[in-house]
Amino acid sequence: MRLRTALLFCAAVAVPALAEIKDPVKTASGPIAGVTLKSGVRVFKGIPFAAPPLGPLRWREPQPPERWSHVRKAVTFGNVCMQPNALKRVPVNVAVDLPDSPNMSEDCLYLNVWTSANHANARLPVMVWLYGGAYTEGAGSSPHNDGETLARKSVVLVTFNYCLGPFGFFSHPELTKESGRQASGNQALMDAVAVLRWVQTNIAVFGGDPGNVTIFGQSAGAAMIGGLVGSPVAKGLFHRAIVQSGQWMGLGMAPMVTLAQAERAAAGGTGRGAQKGQPPLEPGPLPSLSELRSRSSDDVMKTIRGRGMIIDGWIVPEDESITFAERRQNPVDLIVGSNKDEHANFGGNVAFRNTMAWAARLFAERQTALGKHAYWYFFTHEPPIEPGVRDLKSAHAAELPYVFNNLTAPRSVPDLSSPRLAAASERDRALAEQISSYWVNFAKTGDPNGKDLPTWPHLQDRNSAPYLLGQTAEVPGADILNPLDEAYEKLMANLRSTGK
Repeated sequence: MRLRTALLFCAAVAVPALAEIKDPVKTASGPIAGVTLKSGVRVFKGIPFAAPPLGPLRWREPQPPERWSHVRKAVTFGNVCMQPNALKRVPVNVAVDLPDSPNMSEDCLYLNVWTSANHANARLPVMVWLYGGAYTEGAGSSPHNDGETLARKSVVLVTFNYCLGPFGFFSHPELTKESGRQASGNQALMDAVAVLRWVQTNIAVFGGDPGNVTIFGQSAGAAMIGGLVGSPVAKGLFHRAIVQSGQWMGLGMAPMVTLAQAERAAAGGTGRGAQKGQPPLEPGPLPSLSELRSRSSDDVMKTIRGRGMIIDGWIVPEDESITFAERRQNPVDLIVGSNKDEHANFGGNVAFRNTMAWAARLFAERQTALGKHAYWYFFTHEPPIEPGVRDLKSAHAAELPYVFNNLTAPRSVPDLSSPRLAAASERDRALAEQISSYWVNFAKTGDPNGKDLPTWPHLQDRNSAPYLLGQTAEVPGADILNPLDEAYEKLMANLRSTGK
């Protein structure tokens, strides 16, 4: 077994002796120069994909970056988007609280590219990562989503920053009017669309294939991918999707927030967020957009709350439960799943875990209804922990070090597992190799299967069991998941009756 694992690892990470994407690389905005890592992978960091969203551009659709003629050094990560520190939390906010974390700023619309292509126009598959973090934290520069290991498997890996919290999810009647589309509130999704358009224009010079783009993400990033799969604005910008612990409804089963609800919240009302048993608050006077744009970044964070992804009327024109039920979503192949102990840090009720598994299966069913292949997983591996640390087992975010095959990276909330012990474990190293290979194979061909990998069948019907990523066989069966359909049918009936 040890010999087989070692051979599999060596074969999977084999790359050409020298990557030959030569500096300067000529992007549409100007030439850039990156660095070559010891592995032969080339990395280009801190590439602007949009103008800084400052002043009058705060909350606007991303605008093209200013062009440059000199060779721009793309050797350090750009600023990360505004978000709260969490120095007293375990784990800390790995986007901003580590010793080498980039600075925070509203000037944060930067992306990063890792490539092992031998030459420009090598047409390697492209993977674009959307991080999680409850819509309030995260960055494309976080250590766990470093792209070197995946790039060594012959993909071009892109990470990027999207605006967070009140900068990424804010609705206002003046913004709605100003947009020219009668829409506001999904600034983070606009950032994602801008990145995908940048990929279409620029990725070929890094050796990537703009006709073979896979988006993948976790938690809030997974929910945003659900939104993009259902969005007519994103049509044609990607071809496959990998969705880890989330979907268009969020982390469970719920109607999407409407633009009207989000605008009421901006005025001091509570919208969907009203506390149970309490009457809704009367909306207060709404500050003008010009006054809000004059506030400092810190003041915005203190005084405005982001609503998360909403029905904005443009990127998300309707509740996407209706979009998917009526088969109007984008026809892309799918990997989707969740973790065995999702509930461990979310109140402890196993019903939360079961609903997440049901929602993942629903997403898979909706894509197979379009004639696409969907691969449904259930991550059951329990990563090692240090003595005395609370064991959350297969918790939310526990799969991330295995997806990127970055077992030594600091963990992201709420994962409390040990990088040291995982990296020293042959079983954990083998699982990271297996999962990262599944993800890369899917990006290449739409099928995660490959040589020396256990066979992962695509979803056949709703009574099929998910594919287990791990050793533990604990999984909610159809007898547990199917009864949740009744609650969803009631939700759908309400959506149809209200026309949302």
